[in-house]
This record gives sequence, structure tokens and C-alpha cells, in this order.
Amino acid sequence: MNTLKNVCVYSASSTQIDPIYFQAADTLGRLLAQKGINLINGAGCLGLMSRISDAALATGGTVTGIIPRFMVEQNWHHKGLTHLIETETMHERKRMMADLSDGIIALPGGCGTMEELLEIITWKQLGLYLKPIVILNTNGFYNPLLEMLERAIDQHFMRRQHGSIWQVAQTPNEAIQLLYTTPMWSKDIRKFAAI
Repeated sequence: MNTLKNVCVYSASSTQIDPIYFQAADTLGRLLAQKGINLINGAGCLGLMSRISDAALATGGTVTGIIPRFMVEQNWHHKGLTHLIETETMHERKRMMADLSDGIIALPGGCGTMEELLEIITWKQLGLYLKPIVILNTNGFYNPLLEMLERAIDQHFMRRQHGSIWQVAQTPNEAIQLLYTTPMWSKDIRKFAAI
């Protein structure tokens, strides 16, 4: 059973999405708070990023938001978080989010969310991130991406072992349980990075 003190959640800033995605973010934020787990996210003030932060805070939890300075200058940051960390670059933001986390959950999102997810999968493939990664597949949102990853394995762009880099959950509760139960990755996987 893994120890979870800090969980990083990748999520979207869009406000135009189906309510089912907001409901999942709300539930996940409340569950993290109830379990005493600090939420780490990108500190946005809109969309799922804001909703999960608000839910965690309203349930007595804590939220650490990490955001590049240029976004703060645009006033895109949530102003009610427990901790707000400003970085110089997007790269520094992503590195810090990973470094501070005991596991990662990816909610549905656009290019930014999917880029974060694929980058952390790549880092884990290279042995640079060893902790659990869970894709919260609300409403089957990630089915096409999961099919693409399976296709990459089937056509030998990735090894079959790499399919264990990520776990897939259908509900927020299942996502948290997978963070607790997924074994830590081994740096020895580096020898399998090349096909």
C-alpha cells in the first residue's frame, strides 16, 4: 500500500464542457480532502482545475497550485489556494508538480492536459518518474487515446511491459484506490526503453 500525502491532478480549464466532468472533478477533490491528501495542480481559476480545488478546499483539504509567472500576470490563477508557487516556465511547473507528488491522476482535458499525461508516461518509461499514474476515464473520454497507446504497443513502438506504466479508472474513488495499490515502477525498466 503506497503512502499518499500529495497527489497531482492534471485537468482542463475549459468552462464549456459537459457537467459529468465537473461532477467527477468535484467528487475527486472531496475524496482527496477526506483522505487528508494534499491536491497539487496547475492553480487555474477556471474549469475542472478550479472545480477540483474548490471541492477540496470546501471539504477542509489543502491545495498547492503551481503556475508560471506569465499566467499569474494574465490573472489566470486561483486566488484561494492553500499554497501558490510561481515558476519561471511551463517546464519548471511540470517538473515541480511531478517532484512533489506521490502519484498522478489525469482528468479529461485538451492539448495541455494530454501533453502533461503523455510527458509523465514518457518520464516513467525512462525511469525518471516511478510513482503511479492513473487515467480517470470519465464518460469514456480517453478511449481513443487508450486505443492509440495499445496500437503503439501492438505495432512495436512500445514494449508490452510499457502498458503497465498507466492504470485506468472509471470513477474518482477507483482512481485513488489505484494510486494506493499500484506498485512503484523500477528504474530497471530503462533497459527496455528501446525496442
